[in-house]
Parts: sequence; structure tokens; C-alpha cells
Amino acid sequence: MGAPLLTVENLTKSVGDRLLFGDVTFSLGEGDKVGIVAKNGTGKTSLLKLLAGKDSPDSGKITLNPGIKIGYLEQLPEFKPGISVSEACLSADTKVTDAIRDYHIALRSGADEKIAAATHQMDELDAWDFEDRMVSMLTSLKIESLDEPVDNLSGGQRKRVAIASVLLSDPDILIMDEPTNHLDIEIIEWLENYLSRQRVCLLMVTHDRYFLDRVCNRIMEIDLKQMFTYEGNFEYYLRRRSERYEALSAELDRVKNRLRRETEWMRRQPQARAGKAKYRIDSYYDLKERSQADYRDKNVVLDVKSSYIGNKIFEAKNISKRFGDKKIVEAFSYDFARYEKVGIVGANGVGKSTFIKMLLGIEPQDSGEWNVGETVRFGYYSQEGIELDSRKKVIDAVQEIAEDIRINGGESYSPMQFLKRFLFEPADQQKYIHSLSGGERCRLQLACVLMRSPNFLILDEPTNDLDIVTLGILEDYLAEYKGCIIVISHDRFFLDSIVDHLFVMEGDGKIKDFPGTYSEWRDWRSKQIKEENGAPTRSTTQAKIKTEKPKQLTYKEKKEMEALELKIDELTEEKNRLEEIFVSGASAEEIASASERYKQLQNDLDTAETRWLELSLLTE
Repeated sequence: MGAPLLTVENLTKSVGDRLLFGDVTFSLGEGDKVGIVAKNGTGKTSLLKLLAGKDSPDSGKITLNPGIKIGYLEQLPEFKPGISVSEACLSADTKVTDAIRDYHIALRSGADEKIAAATHQMDELDAWDFEDRMVSMLTSLKIESLDEPVDNLSGGQRKRVAIASVLLSDPDILIMDEPTNHLDIEIIEWLENYLSRQRVCLLMVTHDRYFLDRVCNRIMEIDLKQMFTYEGNFEYYLRRRSERYEALSAELDRVKNRLRRETEWMRRQPQARAGKAKYRIDSYYDLKERSQADYRDKNVVLDVKSSYIGNKIFEAKNISKRFGDKKIVEAFSYDFARYEKVGIVGANGVGKSTFIKMLLGIEPQDSGEWNVGETVRFGYYSQEGIELDSRKKVIDAVQEIAEDIRINGGESYSPMQFLKRFLFEPADQQKYIHSLSGGERCRLQLACVLMRSPNFLILDEPTNDLDIVTLGILEDYLAEYKGCIIVISHDRFFLDSIVDHLFVMEGDGKIKDFPGTYSEWRDWRSKQIKEENGAPTRSTTQAKIKTEKPKQLTYKEKKEMEALELKIDELTEEKNRLEEIFVSGASAEEIASASERYKQLQNDLDTAETRWLELSLLTE
């Protein structure tokens, strides 16, 4: 760590009568890149606001070195009404942005003296290249018009303008609250590369595991109302956190064993304790208090099994959709297989959500048809959130859906019992839906989706607002889920953990079926771009072999090839058994019967081997 830029001593913060964290002490130095992780509701955003000067602690001290400038990206950025993109990027309170604003005011005034003074100020601060930097950064963030009113932008575009604004302010300490939320993967990777190259001191909250791993060199965790620091990346943090909990559990066992001995002593007749040291009695009460500690993780319980699903899932026949001149899908056909898990990726606005809404019948297609199997029971997790009356209490809204929730072949739960599995304690169930945090709304939506035991989950950006621990539980659940899944997500780790293949929406109505994970597609795409730009990889021939497979072998063909390999093995075994009959001295009747089967078997084997050969040639 470099010289301290900011020091925190004994920081404590509460919300009402609930303590978020107490006596937190740490420092940030030049070059530090720190990720903060914790469960939702434990104070991550509150800590960032304290450090950014947006809130005050209950107690403790925050010391910022003289001249150090902080840049703060809020989770949901706000802008002054009516300002343009360029004005938003100039809104930071810095000498350079002040000089640029003064220069434009002077130009509008037409006063030569003011223009001369403003020009001199621009020269002194070397502010002339700011606009070039601004245009370059906004272009990288896919923001094209500097004059566009921010009010007209989507949530993702507003987030990108806010990122540009805070980065252009050249802070010494950059504080970012969920910078990857509502960004598409291409922008996340640009930001990841940008921050990795910068020397700026970075403190951020994010649930993006790849982002944490590739950018951060220190992880700080808020847990048990304390701060724990791990010098390393996210993988190192996971290992050390597990070790810490093992040590805590072992210490708790020792405390309980000692408490049993001291309890026996305390239960003796009072005269037996007469004259005994007071410290032992005090120690007993201290042990009793410490033994009440609960180090068990209170996590979401995801064990709802899918209902039965037949072999017919859905078939898409020549689906087309456009909005005006913009093509979303054009002549898309696909036969979805049982237990298939597919991820949908593509730039923001390309039509990912529209695609799944057409499948669900929410959005009509222009032409083509969907044929959905009779046993399919969809469970839809919408990016827009839950369709419940926000004026109702959580328990009342869920009771309106079902008074008796039956899952896993008949297990019965009341709404109150089922909600507790999603971390809604009785007091939380009395909250009004409009007052829920982002994480609570996500958990409630998951509960509403799973209480119907769907066998086909369609998840549109399910990772926004979920903490890292809950994300891990959801990933494990989906990886073992005995049903079908379509998931749209910007979380690369999440996609890599779950899906078998990808629908890559490339724009202009084109959908590419890629047989692999997101990381595999990204590697393949990077090599393809290098070759298109005339910069072949070390082994051009090897790269071509790898790139041709996803060009020609679809997911269905890949599955067909695997099935053919099994079939060929089975037919070959049966053929060998029949040949043994021919030389075993069996009766003429047995040999005649075997000969009839042998002839059919040979034809089946030839057909299977021929088809396997056709598919294998596509991979070469």
C-alpha cells in the first residue's frame, strides 16, 4: 500500500436502533484497489456515503489528506433536470471543469477581456484536451450525442454518463457503488480494463466476481457488524473467510465446554462459593454471553424442485420481430431440448428481453409461431420486477397468490413459512412492498416465481441487487436444476456457472447459437476480431480450427453427436454378442434369428456411423 490518502478510525453507524457496523478502522493508500463485500442490508452503501461525505457517522473519525479529491459514483445516479450529456460531464466541481464552464460563458458574453482571461485560465490548467477526452470516453461507453438531454436516456445510459463524469473528474480516490449494474457485458469489460490500468485509489461495492478478481488487490468484508480485511483477490478472500468461520466455530465449542464446567460450579450451594474470587463469577457471565453467538450463515433456502417436464419443450418456427426499421429477430427457428440451459447475450437495446417476452406470449411476434409443450410450466423472473401491489404488505401480497404453498411433490408451507426460507422474518413480512430494498425485492420475486414449482425458468437479469452470498446459492441451485433455463445476464461468472450454450444476439435480427460458455465465446470472438484486423494469433491454423467449430456445429448437433457416440457403442456391443452366437454352436433356429437381427443391426450401425462422421467433419 502507498502513503495513506484517507484514514478511518473507530467508525460506527446505525440505522434506527440497528447497528450496521462498529469501531471500523482502516486506511486507503495510493494504488489500492479495494472491493467491499457483504450481505444486503449490512451497511455497504452506508459506508461509501460516509467516506464520500454524503452522511455522518454516529461516532469515529474520517481523515482525508489535504488536497485529496474524492469522486463518488452512486448506485442510482441523479442529475439536474434538463442538463445535456456534456453538461453532466462538466458538472464535477474541479478547477478544469470550472475553467471550461467559465470559458463558454465568456464566449457567449462576447466580451474580449473575459474571453482573454478565460483563455489564459484554460492555458494554465491545460484544459483544452478535456473535450477530446470526454468525447473519447463517451464513445467507448457507447454514448454518441453530447447534446442529448440526460432526461431522455435509459437507466443504463444514465449510468454510463455518470461513470464518464466521475472518471473525467480525475479523482485521487474513486468510490463506486455497484458500477456494473445495468451495464452490458461489453461496457463492463471496458470499465474493468480501464480501472485495471489506472493508478487511482479505488474503493467499490460490486457483486461481479470476475470484476472483483481482475481489478481488486484487497477485499474488505462487513460481517458480524465488524470489518475484516483480506490482502488478495476474491478467490483468496473466499478461502480465508472459510478458514475464519472454522476458527470461530472451534472457539465457540471451547467456550461452551468451559461454560458447562463453570455452570456446575455456579449451581453448588451458595456457601460452597463463599469467599471465592469475584472474577470467576464475572467470568461465568462473560462466558454465558459469548456462548450465545450464532455463526451460522442465515441464507436463502433454494431447494424447490421443478415439476415434471415432458420431451416436447418448445419449437420456434420462423419468428420475426421488428420495431420500425429496427430488426429484433428475423426468421429464427429452433427446437428447444429437454433440460437445456441457454444464456442470451448482446448489447443493451438489441432485444434480449423482447425475445423472451415473445416466447411467453407477453409481446406478439410479427410472423412465425411458437409451439410450446403441454407439460411446460414457465417461471418468469422479470427485469422490471415483481407485479405486486406496492401498497400491500409482503405477507398480504403473497397470501393473495396462495394460502397453501405445495412444493417438492406435496410438502406444504404457509406463506409465512415459505417467506422465511427467503430471509423474510415475521417483522420483515409486515413491510410494505414499496419500502423494500433492492435485495429484498429480488428475494421476494424469487419466492413468487419458485412457489409455483416451474419446470422452465426464464430469468431476465436476476443478479442485479443480489449480494454475492445469495448469488452463489442461486448459481448452485440453477446448476442442479432439473428443468429448462433461459437466462439473460451481464454477470459473466453467473453465465459461465450455469449455461450449456449461448444465443448471441448480434443485432439486425441475427441470433448466433454458440456451443459453450460466455468466456469461451469471448475468447473465440477476440481471436476472430484479431484475424479480421490482420493480426493473427501465434498459430493461425490452430485458431481457424477452433473458430470453425462454433461457426458450423450448433448446440443440437453437438447433443446429437454425443447421443450417436452412445448409440454406436451400444450397437457395437450387441453386434459382438451376435457374432459370439454364430461361433458358439447354437441351434439353427437361434442362428437364423440372430442373422435376421444382425442384418438390421449392421444397417443401423452404418447409418449412425455415417451421421457421426458428417458431424465430426464440421468440427475439423
